[in-house]
Amino acid sequence: MIDQSKIKEAVKLLLEGIGENPEREGLLETPDRIARMYAEIFAGLEEEAQEPLEKTFAITEKSKRGFVLEKDITFYSMCEHHFMPFYGKAHIAYIPDGKVVGLSKLARTVEVFAKRPQIQEQMNIQIADAIMEYLQPKGVMVMLEAEHMCMTMRGVKKPGSRTVTIATRGLFEEDINLQNTFFQMIR
Repeated sequence: MIDQSKIKEAVKLLLEGIGENPEREGLLETPDRIARMYAEIFAGLEEEAQEPLEKTFAITEKSKRGFVLEKDITFYSMCEHHFMPFYGKAHIAYIPDGKVVGLSKLARTVEVFAKRPQIQEQMNIQIADAIMEYLQPKGVMVMLEAEHMCMTMRGVKKPGSRTVTIATRGLFEEDINLQNTFFQMIR
């Protein structure tokens, strides 16, 4: 569980550490604001992907051909190495095996993993694995495209650079034509 009182204490120490006065008028409520913000942006620590993926709908035999694609799902996350944001788009395709999930549930699954201290490479894998585990499709493909503030605002300082990660499972792993169709559809 997120302990907002500890976050407030830590923020006060951080402010003192950078040479600021946490009692200064403009900073008086900052520890409280940051504690509430962290409770919101790290809410995924208290959630599991099973919840959004467990409500499914049966599909007809004819509907079992092809795949479902939800693209351009905006996400925001925090790099666990620098505690700076990274943000971008998720694209998810899956091949149903008798059942589908509501489209908003794919976006909610992305949120579960994005709202944790995270690295993009791991988040990509977690999303693909959760969909395979809870939805049990014939295959899944997940692609994340993100800009990392730890790379654009500090360090190498290369704004606009994007990191792309891809995870394939099941039939998407085996069939290059499915992968190519996925790439054509997200462009």
